Amino acid sequence: PEAPAAPTAPVTLPALEVPAVVPAPLVPTCDGRTVEYANFDHGASTPALARVKAAVDKATQTYSSVHRGQGWTSQVSSHYYEAAREEVARFVGARDGDEVIFTRNTTDSFNLLARALPRRTQVIVFATEHHATLLPWEARRTTRLPVPLTHRDAEVLLTDALQRATSSSLLVVLSGASNVTGEYWPIERLAGIARKRGARVALDAAQLAGHRRIDLDALGVDYVAFSGHKIYAPYGAGVLVGRSDWLDVAAPYLAGGGATAKVAPLTTTWQTGPARHEGGSPNVLGAVALAAACATIRGNRGAVEAHEARLTRRLTEGLRAIEGVETYSIFGDDTDRAPVVTFTIDGLDSSLVSAALSAEHGIGVRDGKFCAHLLVDALLSDEDAEVTTAVRVSAGLATTDEHVDRLLGAVATLATDGPRTAYEKVEGRGWVPVDDQRDVRVDLPW
Repeated sequence: PEAPAAPTAPVTLPALEVPAVVPAPLVPTCDGRTVEYANFDHGASTPALARVKAAVDKATQTYSSVHRGQGWTSQVSSHYYEAAREEVARFVGARDGDEVIFTRNTTDSFNLLARALPRRTQVIVFATEHHATLLPWEARRTTRLPVPLTHRDAEVLLTDALQRATSSSLLVVLSGASNVTGEYWPIERLAGIARKRGARVALDAAQLAGHRRIDLDALGVDYVAFSGHKIYAPYGAGVLVGRSDWLDVAAPYLAGGGATAKVAPLTTTWQTGPARHEGGSPNVLGAVALAAACATIRGNRGAVEAHEARLTRRLTEGLRAIEGVETYSIFGDDTDRAPVVTFTIDGLDSSLVSAALSAEHGIGVRDGKFCAHLLVDALLSDEDAEVTTAVRVSAGLATTDEHVDRLLGAVATLATDGPRTAYEKVEGRGWVPVDDQRDVRVDLPW
């Protein structure tokens, strides 16, 4: 029998439900308690949605090679893979002719795009960007704009850079939301400025896709990239979606099987379309996971945004109210943002704060410079010279009211009294409790 054809109509999902994630584990604290893990590191990697796990479990039952076999399971896997491409296209409002290329993550996507740029393309990017967005471009043809103070300042900086550009091929690279502060960027306005100069726009949606709707046409952007592991699909897939012309004439990103149309003794003819850059056996389970996450979030967008708006308000108001805590923003405290807050505590090293939140309270956060060194340095430039890193809390669908209460209480205690136990710095591990009775040697999953 023939495998079913790929669906052409969007999947209908129940609305107004906050999608469930896989249950949080119970974790030990250094004082002998066991508590539910409070995940405030969504900005780095999210847990899996329950629907995503179910989709992967189902797809695993018929897992096989994609586009490489006549066996039934191969046909089904190929069907899942191409249907996933359609679902991702719907999620970002892809236009006719746009290509959906599966990658490993956002970093992979932008490196692919960088390889596909026409010769002498000039790239314009803000210094605020994550390294995945900041670094892939040819240095001598890249203009880095300084950290803007306001949305209007960003518009002025971009306008000036475009007026000074001399190349006929221009690409402006923008983030939808800062991975450091969670603040949303004025993408439509900046993209409009770029279009007037004839520039194309690439959008880093790694920190946007899980929080706000994306529509390529409405935003006025040409390319968008994001990662599954940041939208509740941690199975090793990312995506690049956008205009096909540059992609179809560029050298294949991964030369190998699947990317070839014909191989002769002296010549190779390459595919066009997504296959051109998806050489090798594709990550079909990652694509299924990404599609399931996109479908689930798309079908419950209102509930997701309402849940996160409440979390954002509680986190920002709660942390700003704690004496000794300093929070940071690019454009100002009133800027609309995802549920992300970056802060420091007077007199405490950020990595010590992170370690104490984990060991004493079962709370996971991120400390450091968040792969955005230029931005963090700029945000902390007015602080004491010894303050070089910060703590980031990033909430999401795994975050509960109890988690928020626990975090705010723990930060307040640290700001007032410091850690409850003694810590020492261990090479390769950072700060660890001096008398830590927890056994980190857990059973391996295999």
